[in-house]
Amino acid sequence: MTKEKVLVIDDERPTLKMFTLLLSAYGYEILTAENGQEGLDLFRKESPGLVLTDIKMPIMDGIEVLKSIKSIAPQTEVIVITGHGDMDLAIQALNLDATDFINKPLQREALEQALERASQRLAIAKSEEGQVDLEERPGGMVIGVRGNVSAHTIPHLTEAFARAAESGKNIILVDFEENASINGAGISGLTELLESYREQGLRIVLAGLSSNFRAVFETMGIARLADIFDNRDEALASQ
Repeated sequence: MTKEKVLVIDDERPTLKMFTLLLSAYGYEILTAENGQEGLDLFRKESPGLVLTDIKMPIMDGIEVLKSIKSIAPQTEVIVITGHGDMDLAIQALNLDATDFINKPLQREALEQALERASQRLAIAKSEEGQVDLEERPGGMVIGVRGNVSAHTIPHLTEAFARAAESGKNIILVDFEENASINGAGISGLTELLESYREQGLRIVLAGLSSNFRAVFETMGIARLADIFDNRDEALASQ
């Protein structure tokens, strides 16, 4: 069985060593680079489906690496590694189509969760299953979201919101599955939808966001447009 390739780019050797040990235990084939330019050259040669890159590096920083990788292979899962509290950098990376971020110092649980989400998103991208579905529940209309929410997803979300509003229910729940992530274009599109339907008097609630993306939503002020809950059942029971 062919191992999935993952490229890790970080200028700190102890960090690279830690990633190598952990990712080897998870069954990945690990490629490593100590600066952005070296990482980009290796990406062009090996074409891994998953890349973890530090943001702050000499020669070429992680933002430039991210831009270059997305221009070469837009479907690549890129997880950026930020310093604790660098939310502005994380948001900048999401605006450039990074699909997730993890903070230093590295926590094994956070890495495992990011890898699991990335693996599931890659599987969804290879399948023909929809990323957005709509379901009527006694407590309201539920829009299920999976995979990576991007500009390509927004038309499907827009259609789902319109159908939900036509149902006569006064609550619309956007339920993010565990694997879901949302990039900058997805955040902008979702924000516009939340503002529009909130103005129409509908109550919008969000559920299932990972702690990372919940923090992003709170930092960007999106939390003022919708109530946020940990899970679907809790959200529907809140009416």
